[in-house]
Amino acid sequence: MFRWLTVALLAVVAAAAAVVAVLVSPWWWLAAGPLLALAVVAVRDLVQTRHSVIRNYPIIGHLRFMLERIRPEIQQYFVESSTSGTPYDRETRDLVYDRAKGNKGEEPFGTERDVTAVGYEFVAHSLRARHADGTIPRVRLGGPACTQPYDMALLNVSAMSFGSLSGNAIEALNAGAAMGGFAHDTGEGSISPYHLKHGGDLIWEIASGYFGCRTPDGHFNPERFAERAAIPSVRAISIKLSQGAKPGLGGLLPGAKVNQEVAETRGVEIGQTIVSPPAHNAFGTPRELILFIEQLRELSGGKPVGFKLCIGSRREFLAICKAMVERSSYPDFIIVDGSEGGTGAGPVEFEDNVGMPLTEALMFVHNALVGAGVRDYVRIGASGKIATGADMVKRLCQGADFTMAARAMMFAIGCIQAQKCHTNHCPVGVATQDPSRARALVVSDKSVRVRNFQALTVASAAQIVASMGLDSFADLTPRKLFRRVDPHVTKTYADLYTWLTPGQLLTDPPQAWSRDWRLADPGDFRPLADDDPAGF
Repeated sequence: MFRWLTVALLAVVAAAAAVVAVLVSPWWWLAAGPLLALAVVAVRDLVQTRHSVIRNYPIIGHLRFMLERIRPEIQQYFVESSTSGTPYDRETRDLVYDRAKGNKGEEPFGTERDVTAVGYEFVAHSLRARHADGTIPRVRLGGPACTQPYDMALLNVSAMSFGSLSGNAIEALNAGAAMGGFAHDTGEGSISPYHLKHGGDLIWEIASGYFGCRTPDGHFNPERFAERAAIPSVRAISIKLSQGAKPGLGGLLPGAKVNQEVAETRGVEIGQTIVSPPAHNAFGTPRELILFIEQLRELSGGKPVGFKLCIGSRREFLAICKAMVERSSYPDFIIVDGSEGGTGAGPVEFEDNVGMPLTEALMFVHNALVGAGVRDYVRIGASGKIATGADMVKRLCQGADFTMAARAMMFAIGCIQAQKCHTNHCPVGVATQDPSRARALVVSDKSVRVRNFQALTVASAAQIVASMGLDSFADLTPRKLFRRVDPHVTKTYADLYTWLTPGQLLTDPPQAWSRDWRLADPGDFRPLADDDPAGF
């Protein structure tokens, strides 16, 4: 309303100046002309649906786009100013924006990356390269105990909660997922009306706060869970053990963003800052986690149930593997969240120093499941700075079956990394509960951008696979991915790391794994006693 009043006042002043110019002196046209032009531009800015910044900040919002044309200095500032996880480089962010707008992201003048730097990764093309045939596989979530399996897309919307994001943002993500046939993770903030409006497939995330299925004192409510899990668009359940944005901490939502809608969705009080417990109270040991997974699968009517975690202690995850083997019961999927990921506000020290990066974590989880002989039952998702087709291919080479993207999806709906997420003052309507700011995000426009980004990114990944001379994504292996280890040497991931064989941990664990496997206790997340009981 304030914006419209300001524009109306500008129009009145411009009209008055025009009247004076006609009745008194034509010199007044020097003022009336520019004022009338500004009024027309302001009205256009308020009603257009393409640019969120301009919709919220008529006239002055154009300055941002003028500054971004000064490349690369100003544009690089917008990227490097982000403190939510490791920032994206300008090249990657621009690629996401281009694809969201329906462009393939083809720019001249070659790469901006230093290909001689230690750590540079690449895949090798083949002289048998060909055009991708357009066939995009899906990944089936659902092990032996699952009666309602779900076929997952290769790239999906990662966990971002209503409350952290606006209702318009959630709507746009879900509508885009519905149009594109991929999944939308709810985040720990539960299932809001905005998740259900467009019918996109949902992965309902259950965290330690049990939002949407909690008792008044914060414990798990089986009846409430069963009621919500029966919603047809809920296709899978994900238990959040930990996350890369806040490793070792529970989720946090500032009280300023907890309005009536958010409070009703989560089952909490209005205006109260929400701090989820660091750990679950529904289970406390690996064995109890497996039992909880079984309980949720039964309560949901046989839908796939898995968990998400940022790897910390190797022994804790190996203890979960032992519990799977012991009971012959398995999660349907595991989403590995890298410490470099994360869209939510969290302590900088935790973001920068706690938790295992995705590369190491993903290969460890894949190897552990193979070594325990259970990999065939469990699908693996990778989440953490995935924004391009090349990112997808690399993660699939390292052991993932599917991928999840959060910040890239936020870029697709207009995020400019203004770092205002925790203040409720997001300038583009993505991360706010202020209706006057959320209006900037027009669902009908941004949902198409979400669909475009996902489709073009997966298509790019498929073309990379075809350029490698491979028949399908299933042919991606560690030997297909190269890493520069010093300025003169590159090695494949098959040569850089030890890869376990099926069931090897059960029979003859290699030296690098034997101690952790021996000390992992399925009855306690703490390791068994040893001369170094606090070991990694």
